[in-house]
Amino acid sequence: MKCPYCGEDDTKVIDSRPAEDNSAIRRRRQCEKCSKRFTTYEKVESIPLIVIKKGNIREPYDRGKIEAGILRSCHKRPVSYDQIVAMVEDIENAIFNTEQKEIQSEQIGELVMERLKALDQVAYVRFASVYREFKDVNTFMAELSKLLK
Repeated sequence: MKCPYCGEDDTKVIDSRPAEDNSAIRRRRQCEKCSKRFTTYEKVESIPLIVIKKGNIREPYDRGKIEAGILRSCHKRPVSYDQIVAMVEDIENAIFNTEQKEIQSEQIGELVMERLKALDQVAYVRFASVYREFKDVNTFMAELSKLLK
């Protein structure tokens, strides 16, 4: 950390403690050259995520939309709310670990389907039928036959 007084690169941390609401770390530093002290704050940088939907429409990422879609597909299925929350967190971790600023909605949909398939096959087919916009019974049956194999 560069000293704000003399510009020296060599500074040492004297004290560290959580700041305010534990969303940052306050550090007291001292310059090795001029011996002046100063304070720095370290906090996690949040990356705003934009979802690119069909038709190239961009909108801010909304965790609630993923959760709502999964809840709808798991309606009256033996899937607990805790399982759904864990799945949403897993999907969200996968999304943010890509470290991209923009993500295609198709990528999110595929992540949801992959996890639903492992959790509950009926919920998976429900989600897939809406997500992939099944047009007729044949499309629906084709997806079921893939699932049965």
